[in-house]
Amino acid sequence: MAENDNKEKLLKNPVLRDLPPEKLDEIARVVQMRDVPAGGIVFRQGDPADGFYIVSSGKVRIFVGPDHGMERELSVLGPGESFGEVALLTGESRTATVEAVGRTRLMILQKDEFDRLLNDFPEISKKFVKEMRNWLLKDQEIINEEADVVLKASRFSWYDFLLVIGVSILLALSFNQANPNGVSLFPYLAQDEEIPSISAADAMQHREKSGALIVDAMPSNFYQKGHIKGAVNMPMALFDIVYLMNFSEENKGKEILVYGSTISRPYDLEIAGKLIVLGYTDVKVIAGGLIAWESMGFPVEGKGAK
Repeated sequence: MAENDNKEKLLKNPVLRDLPPEKLDEIARVVQMRDVPAGGIVFRQGDPADGFYIVSSGKVRIFVGPDHGMERELSVLGPGESFGEVALLTGESRTATVEAVGRTRLMILQKDEFDRLLNDFPEISKKFVKEMRNWLLKDQEIINEEADVVLKASRFSWYDFLLVIGVSILLALSFNQANPNGVSLFPYLAQDEEIPSISAADAMQHREKSGALIVDAMPSNFYQKGHIKGAVNMPMALFDIVYLMNFSEENKGKEILVYGSTISRPYDLEIAGKLIVLGYTDVKVIAGGLIAWESMGFPVEGKGAK
């Protein structure tokens, strides 16, 4: 009976539910159960990784900090949802603290069983990467919303400003712990003369004739408002995750066309520069970016696309 209940919870998990039935049966048999009282700590930020957790009943909240009095809640998870994979995938310590919201029951897949699962079904790793990317995108949106609230407040204090900056740095450090490659807090700044440019008209021809890959370097909220049709969004904050998902197996000689900059920051040069450092030999920046592309009547998409 217990194994059947465990399997029902596993079938609700977005990462595990597509596994073969016999594998789900095996996991349902080998998982260990742990009951956590309300307010109980499952593990703390900095603890060694011991296993992969699936919520059987109840809820948990995941948060980082408090550092210097600041605590950031990342997520609240319920039955069927999972956590704890980041440290297992990276080999690092826990990047966040997990606390039971109410009385909670957890299924635990021990580290050796988790490693065997990845070895038998390597495609599971890509699903975990996608889950991590969604988590990071969600946090980036939260930061943007909080920044807007602070900026629109009738009385804007230096304390408010420093709070937003501190939370941003805290999340960046948390991400670096969870990511084997890390994200530089002081990004590579490419010089104009190092990276060739290409006109929007030529960029369209290169994409149609040779299949050049177009990369939008803007933050995700700008990308959602409008972007070149078919462009891959690669904001600096998510560079390593997007790279793993879209570029890790790409031919280093493939032509890559990057666009996206503002008056205050050359996102396109930063991303193009990182790709060059990684060994890509044919990277160009689209002169005039999205504005030049739209002026030529070329296709765009997104919420604000015409």
